Amino acid sequence: MGSSGSQSPTIAVNSPIPLSEDPVAVDSPPKADQLVQHNEAIYKTVKEGLAYILINPDARLSVDPNAGKQGGRQASEQAVFYNEIQQFNRDLSVLAIRAYGEHVVAERKEKIEKNKQRQREVETKRARKQKQAEQRTEEPKAKHVDEASTPAGEENEMHDQRAKPKRDLHSQEYENMHGIKRLKTESVAKGDQIETNIAVAAITSAPTGKDLEQHSKPKQVRFTILDALSATGLRALRYAHELPFVTSVTANDLSAKAVRSIQLNVEHNRLEDKIRVNHANALAHMYEIATFQGPAEPEDWKHRYNVIDLDPYGTAVPFLDAALQSVEDNGLLCVTCTDAGVWASAGYLEKSFSLYGGLPMKGLHSHEGGLRLILHAIATSAARYGIAIEPLLSLSIDFYARVFVRVRRSPADVKFLAGKTMQVYNCDQGCGAWTTQFMAKNTPVEGRKGKFYKHSYAQAPTTSPHCMHCGFKTHLAGPMWGGPLHNPIFIQKILSYLPDLDPTTYPTLDRLEGMLQTAADELTLIPAMSIKPKIPSASNVNPTTTSPATIDGGLRPYLDRSDPGIADPHPFFISPSALAKVLHCSAPSVDSLKGALRHMDYKATRTHCKPGMVKTTAPWGIIWEVMRQWVEQKAPIKEGAIKSGTAGWRIMRASNRPTHPYRSDQPPSPVHEADEDQVPDPIIVENPERRREKLNIVFDEELGKDKERKRLVRYQLNPRANWGPMTRAK
Repeated sequence: MGSSGSQSPTIAVNSPIPLSEDPVAVDSPPKADQLVQHNEAIYKTVKEGLAYILINPDARLSVDPNAGKQGGRQASEQAVFYNEIQQFNRDLSVLAIRAYGEHVVAERKEKIEKNKQRQREVETKRARKQKQAEQRTEEPKAKHVDEASTPAGEENEMHDQRAKPKRDLHSQEYENMHGIKRLKTESVAKGDQIETNIAVAAITSAPTGKDLEQHSKPKQVRFTILDALSATGLRALRYAHELPFVTSVTANDLSAKAVRSIQLNVEHNRLEDKIRVNHANALAHMYEIATFQGPAEPEDWKHRYNVIDLDPYGTAVPFLDAALQSVEDNGLLCVTCTDAGVWASAGYLEKSFSLYGGLPMKGLHSHEGGLRLILHAIATSAARYGIAIEPLLSLSIDFYARVFVRVRRSPADVKFLAGKTMQVYNCDQGCGAWTTQFMAKNTPVEGRKGKFYKHSYAQAPTTSPHCMHCGFKTHLAGPMWGGPLHNPIFIQKILSYLPDLDPTTYPTLDRLEGMLQTAADELTLIPAMSIKPKIPSASNVNPTTTSPATIDGGLRPYLDRSDPGIADPHPFFISPSALAKVLHCSAPSVDSLKGALRHMDYKATRTHCKPGMVKTTAPWGIIWEVMRQWVEQKAPIKEGAIKSGTAGWRIMRASNRPTHPYRSDQPPSPVHEADEDQVPDPIIVENPERRREKLNIVFDEELGKDKERKRLVRYQLNPRANWGPMTRAK
């Protein structure tokens, strides 16, 4: 599809690509870094994964804030948005959809096989009955011929046989009507026996598996994906290339430029049979799918999608309602939100509430709180339609959040939402401690038919208006999602793919493994998330060598759903450096802090959100006691470093007093508005009979180290200068 005539194609003046390279036609075999000519325009081929996209040879791939000031060369604006830094997002999405898709395909194939087996049994039974009916109709004819050809001397003998009871005749000629034994029929004309196996005849007359395949050629299990905001179509191209079970991908965009770019890229990748390009408003398209009621063939794109991927520039909230209605039952919703300045910042709390239905957290754990705000927005949007959500993987990555959520049409599971929705009392101006307040309680109860849940009101409030550790005011955050962020089996499935992947196709493998392993470690703090999945057959599982999620050494294709009543009692991480800042002392190492907590039988692990942070099951009273012992044993505070009335001063003053739970639930004395931050000490009740024994706190770094077989890349390394979200395409 090159240009005609002698006119030479135009190329950008500042292009770094040599002009001597001859461009090829768009239908030529794709290759990285080659020039492609189409309609008098020149494009450069960029390869990612197994897909190739065409971009302007001089398109801006990064934003250099100093380029204009220093008079440097300005690259041209992008006509269609493409950010190479988000390849980690796209690599992760391909593997996540693969893990989910294998689960769906395996379930559907099993269901189809059961239906075929049931159909074979019905056909066999029908053929057997038909054969029996034919045998009964042949009896009168045989008797009629018998009477006509019987000699006179044998008439008495036949009369005696006819005089026998009917049951005897039946038992003599029909040894078994179900085909287990053989039917013996006497032939008077020839005088010999003809043996007929009814079971074989029935099976032969019924359509066999081979006949069924010839009658209706088996089709690939339908699996469809919607890339609702496709831009260049790169995600759709990668899904079509790298996921063999995908039958159809719809690449949709509202921009005419983007649609032309998608069509060109689809043609260049030779995927016209798998990718459908759609030019429409994403909301209109999804609502059309959700409300479609006409006849549709199994491969028709008007069915609800198995997977919907929402990757907008900014927030995905406006698209959630339509996406939840147009994804099929037990479908997968992949959501990206890049507006971290809203859901992970205290600067636009009113905007956060209007978009996500909750107030953001203030402090170091704001990004983890932002993940829970996004999940809260999805869960509340889904609950209106009787849809429950289960987060399979929720990650805070660089400057955006990416969540993978399985949705299930189950009004019974929606009832658990109130018990998994929480508010947070956050001491953001004092010591940094927090207290959670769930909106309701999901209490498991043993009944005659097994365990069920009772939904009831939660007691309020769970804390006083002032921090029980430092006495400073607390601020409200939420409501937000209070359940688990991940599904352990889902993470294990993705991790199982990594050893066999090509690093040239997935260059972010190292970081994928590190972040996924860290996310899996977070679930160890929730005991209920370690429930063993159901194994379909125990014959192929060795309990001594095979983990509960594996069969024959390989991971099961099924994703067991987690208990909908599980809440996360330890939703946020702590920072050793932030704790030390409150007390004005040197900070303990991460391993020292984890070792001290583990020595007291508390769990402690990393968090995927930020390096140098710790998630633990220890309550805040224990955490501050550990820090007091750190000051006493390892890092004495310099004289005059802590001023009277500060958070650290109040925490250190409590070193000789009983710690929580002997602390009174009474709030501290009220303060005047002018002195709102200078509050009196929290009221602490001395109980001589129940004084706290001094805890044996040991800062054991070896105990705090995680035993790893290899060094993992758990957090982002700067890939290049000026990397980030980039600007919107013009």
